[in-house]
Amino acid sequence: MGTTQLESVQEPKYWHLKTVLSEALDSEFSVGEILPNERDLAARFGVARATLRQALEQLELEGRLQRRRGVGTTVAPPRMGVSLGTGPHTWPGGPEDAWQPADCTAAAPPASVADVLEAGRGEPVHIVRRSRVSHGRPVASELLYVPQPSVPELSGIDAPSGAARARAVLRELQRLELERRENAVELGSAGAEEAKELDRLPGAPVLVVTTRFIALGRTAALSVATYRADTCRLTFGDSGSVEIHDGPQRKAS
Repeated sequence: MGTTQLESVQEPKYWHLKTVLSEALDSEFSVGEILPNERDLAARFGVARATLRQALEQLELEGRLQRRRGVGTTVAPPRMGVSLGTGPHTWPGGPEDAWQPADCTAAAPPASVADVLEAGRGEPVHIVRRSRVSHGRPVASELLYVPQPSVPELSGIDAPSGAARARAVLRELQRLELERRENAVELGSAGAEEAKELDRLPGAPVLVVTTRFIALGRTAALSVATYRADTCRLTFGDSGSVEIHDGPQRKAS
């Protein structure tokens, strides 16, 4: 590889370097390939190692790179497309649902959730915890809040706790006639518990998708799903097949 010097630009040097590095990733490296060490990269681009680290950190936040202890910095695979869909008649836990139920507890939800559910503050609801994994890597976690009136036939004897209880709640939800779903997406940062579940550091960027399930004229359930922003691309619509790329396609490994 030849030596590439950065030209004088108005934007921060590390940000311009990030763009140059991104172009190099597209044209010279394959998914999973290990990058040269920091000393060699800094020499190639004629920058201080501190500037290089800033650029690498930004590319990691954007999901272009992965830093693996004992391995080094590797080129990350493209973001996984996660379809949120627009179908108004699909409850969570259906046959094509990719989420895995992990646990279910009965507890009072946060006040903001209780208000949406039109439940009394301090009144316990079913809280189903689910996770989503892709290629052995956690990519999302979810808390599904279900008020007790939505699942009146739920039997504590058949499914007292854990994943079995979660599946029972999801099964009972299917009995309701779902009128519609309402989705909202916002950028957030991972809290301590979310970071642990998603194998990220606290404060890492995440995409928070809130879904309100409407049945019988009221909110029958509320989902708060947290997706890793570095690995997921959320899609809407029936096919979720539209993709926009700012630059050259990354080579597959």
